[in-house]
Amino acid sequence: MSKENVLAYLETVGLADAYIEFDENATATVALAAQAIGCEEGRIAKTMSLSTKEGPIVIVFMGTARLDNRKYKDTFAEKARFLQGDEVVELTGHPIGGVCPFALKEGVRVFLDESLKVFDYVYPAAGAPNNAVKITIERLAEVTGGQWINVSKDPQ
Repeated sequence: MSKENVLAYLETVGLADAYIEFDENATATVALAAQAIGCEEGRIAKTMSLSTKEGPIVIVFMGTARLDNRKYKDTFAEKARFLQGDEVVELTGHPIGGVCPFALKEGVRVFLDESLKVFDYVYPAAGAPNNAVKITIERLAEVTGGQWINVSKDPQ
């Protein structure tokens, strides 16, 4: 149902034409997604799902960014704990490899990492490991209601 929910959501926010679908599992990893789309890995907007004291959250990063545990702890006042296995779909509504900031289960908060601002547009997943949405950074923030934070490691 995740893909269908995302498609319905994209329709309501005027982004149905931005949806892209690929062969099975073509976008399950950042590297595979970049290859399928034909873009640099940084433009793949990877979405990490975590658990906090206040409930589940997702953080969208540029594809090559990594979570900085110190910045995360400073921002959320707790250690990062990634959702595991069945928790991912149970709490976010999306399967591993398809977690995205769209059509999430009620109560899941969305955060957008500052690393995304390097690009004018990015490609987050769309509820399955074989799809994506081409979207500008501004529109991503608008349609997700995501709060901007800085929890990624500084580039090397």
